[in-house]
Amino acid sequence: MPIIRSAKKRVRVAHKAAVRNSKTKRSLRTALKSFQSSVTGGKKDATTEHRKAQSALDKAGKKNVMHKNKVARKKRQLSMAAKAAGSATHRTTVKKATLKKPTAAKKVSKVKKS
Repeated sequence: MPIIRSAKKRVRVAHKAAVRNSKTKRSLRTALKSFQSSVTGGKKDATTEHRKAQSALDKAGKKNVMHKNKVARKKRQLSMAAKAAGSATHRTTVKKATLKKPTAAKKVSKVKKS
């Protein structure tokens, strides 16, 4: 056990962070496993499990539990698995661009300084 006051505080802070990180990791693992089971089981709720898994990954990346590139890679793997399973999570909606009529350029009146 440390003797110096600042070292004691670092032990407390590190313990709090370890607990927080372990909760995030546990919820992430649970979400990923439930998504995998829903995809392999062919359940209808794969869409909601996919959303939950992506949300858990985003939270892990935000809290620096996982590296952002690893999070991106895992999210891509999830979406590929959902697409392969034929889930409705991979709907691509393309918004039609509304064509706007070109507006006439406004004339700026010049103010003369006296």
